Amino acid sequence: MTWEYALVVGLIVGLIIGAVVMRFGNRKLRQQTALQQELNKNKQELEAYRQELVSHFSHSAELLEKMAQDYRQFQKHMIKSSTTLLPDMATSDNPFSYINYKPVSSDSDKDQLTTNAPPRDYSDGASGLFRPDRRD
Repeated sequence: MTWEYALVVGLIVGLIIGAVVMRFGNRKLRQQTALQQELNKNKQELEAYRQELVSHFSHSAELLEKMAQDYRQFQKHMIKSSTTLLPDMATSDNPFSYINYKPVSSDSDKDQLTTNAPPRDYSDGASGLFRPDRRD
């Protein structure tokens, strides 16, 4: 009976030691765990980079909007000061007159700017460059 108990206890201890050795001794499993950790790290870095990119572009848009507002304010100031300081100058000669002033277009104006006309560098007729030579 003692042999049987010793055999069962030895078998259980052997199974536990074998499972531990297989678990921590398997090279493929260690590589898989290392790759999984590297993948998680790269995902976190990518998400941080995306957040930084979004922050950068939103800040750039804010700066661009501020610059556009400053430009509009400057242009209005130049119109006002040129008409005040140069009242005798003809409006067509004054580059800052209200007649020559074209404010920055809004989104509704952009829709009106699109036309069905071809671009200016478009040729109406064939130039003959790709036309076959028909000298019959």
